Amino acid sequence: MNSVSIVLMVGARCVLVLLFLPFSALDKVINFRQAIAQASQATHASWLATTFIIAGVFVEIVMSLGIVTGIADRAAAFIMAGYCVVTALLWKQFWKIPDFRLKGTSHGRDTFWDFLKNVALAGGFLMLTFGPNAAGVKTFIEHPLSSTQPYHVS
Repeated sequence: MNSVSIVLMVGARCVLVLLFLPFSALDKVINFRQAIAQASQATHASWLATTFIIAGVFVEIVMSLGIVTGIADRAAAFIMAGYCVVTALLWKQFWKIPDFRLKGTSHGRDTFWDFLKNVALAGGFLMLTFGPNAAGVKTFIEHPLSSTQPYHVS
């Protein structure tokens, strides 16, 4: 693998976690009280909301770093996929918003697009977890903490 390939691989992984590592995690830290208030709407318990926010910051930072560095990147990507699905189901509940319309301003439609974004990101993380074919599922099950060795030079 030449240096251009490595730069492209690092760049692709950085773009995949761009939403989480610098932005979402930092936003939760800077606006901690607001994040807890938002999470409390779904959990109805302040202590549970606080736990979710702290766990979310941990997942966003540690798993993103695992994906970028290639250290246990399969497990990190698998956890990120689960995180995306859980956050979509808990905080992007477009089906509960009464103003879902296809035309004009619609908070429900905006939330639907956020929901789909999370689900699509989960799919990307699962592709990183399992690789391009079904054999990767077996590899992941047998060696969940293995690395895809994205920067291995042959």
